[in-house]
Amino acid sequence: MLDSMMNGMMNGISTTLIPINILMVLFGCFMGSLIGMLPGLGPITAVALMIPVTYGLDPATGMVLLSGVYYGAIFGGSTSSILINAPGEAATVATALDGYPLARQGYPGKALAIAAYSSFSGGTIAVVMMMFFAPMLASVATSFQSADYFALMILGLTAVSAFAGRGGVLKALLMVVLGLMLATVGTDQTSGIQRFTFGSLELLDGIEFLLLAMATFALTEALMIILKRDESSDSLKPKMIGFKSLKVTKEEFKFIAPTIARSSILGFFIGVLPGAGATLGSFMSYGMERNLAPPEEQKKFGKGSLRGLAAPETGNNAASSGSFVPLLCLGIPGSGTTAVMLGALIAYGIEPGPRMFIDSPEVFWGVIMSMYLGNVFLLVLNLPLIPYFARLLAIPRNLMVPMILFFSLMGVYLVTFNDFDIMMMVFICVAAMGLRLMNMPMAPLLLGFILGGLMEDNLRRALLIYDDSIAFMWQRPLTLGINLATIIILLLPLLRAFFARRKKAVSVTQG
Repeated sequence: MLDSMMNGMMNGISTTLIPINILMVLFGCFMGSLIGMLPGLGPITAVALMIPVTYGLDPATGMVLLSGVYYGAIFGGSTSSILINAPGEAATVATALDGYPLARQGYPGKALAIAAYSSFSGGTIAVVMMMFFAPMLASVATSFQSADYFALMILGLTAVSAFAGRGGVLKALLMVVLGLMLATVGTDQTSGIQRFTFGSLELLDGIEFLLLAMATFALTEALMIILKRDESSDSLKPKMIGFKSLKVTKEEFKFIAPTIARSSILGFFIGVLPGAGATLGSFMSYGMERNLAPPEEQKKFGKGSLRGLAAPETGNNAASSGSFVPLLCLGIPGSGTTAVMLGALIAYGIEPGPRMFIDSPEVFWGVIMSMYLGNVFLLVLNLPLIPYFARLLAIPRNLMVPMILFFSLMGVYLVTFNDFDIMMMVFICVAAMGLRLMNMPMAPLLLGFILGGLMEDNLRRALLIYDDSIAFMWQRPLTLGINLATIIILLLPLLRAFFARRKKAVSVTQG
């Protein structure tokens, strides 16, 4: 086993270090980062745009290029989230929660640098784990059934406690329910029945994620800037714009290092599960860190916490690398982007699955080993550009607000080419403004919306297998274990508050 793995690694290294493949990794990372930075264009769009470029290339070179585009788009997607609070991709929603506040405090360079270092670390650790554990993890992933996936989605929704301040858990839960409700709009894929479309043809396909994300984050943020009438935003001067602004102190590195390690492991294992993807990896990493943080650090989450920024950035990049495990080892796409890549593999005449180690080792190991090179290229490409990106926040408010509105509206229109979506976007923006003025968090709404479809599909399959009985929630040991973890996470805030009150009572008594 070890000998075959070492032979495969050497095969992958020799494939990756061919000049044309090095060039393709660099080109893929650059194009992926560039497309990922634009609000409204995520990794699926980036990979789809690059597929015609792979025509005429040999399979290993083509897949190396598409892989570079994929993790380049994930890597670059944090830029618009941090600078203008416009997460055009679901995996970068959690990044905006602390990245944008940190940038508004005058540290956009530091926020982007921490995102870059976290992405690099998460991606690299995940590739190491993938190299050693891919075959074993592939067999574990196949043992997951619909009941387990449904339980996992419930576990993901418990991350709402990470987006809620003191006494705000109920508000976060209400927003999750609203997100789940919005996810039901459209045509039921199983029965073909129209749900909550009100006779509108435009709603037959449901609500676009990009539309909802831009309306609840980017558009509302632009309007909130106007409503707050914060004069400081007219002349916001990011501190030390230049290469000094990238400096992350030794103490800050030591502070976020455990977060990066934990989020890398969690994100990778989430990514290995088919259908989970980078989005769930980022949200669960963020939720885990907030629940593990001491009370004083918890108060900083949502206000520019370094751990709150490092966790989702590490988690989504680790998960994106982990999603290659089911793609290459099982032929099952772990996300929408890897589904597009699966189509590219099949077009090359390669059948991904357990025999890919033997039948196409140069492609399998070439993709894995190219990720090391890709992560280095991404860091080298992005770090020098951060000071120039950071200058966006020095733009006066009377120019910044129209820019955010323009990019948000055009980003949605260029994807859907539908006037109705623009009108719906404005309507949702107005509703979101009212909710934000009532201090209702927007991230739980998006989390509920993202997981709603997956939850419904897996619940329906589980009920079908178990004859409409909810016994599936505890009959399998794996499902029961995930549900117990969910219960523990839900009880953690209550237990923490109980022990804090008890400690305070003891100190008062002793005093």
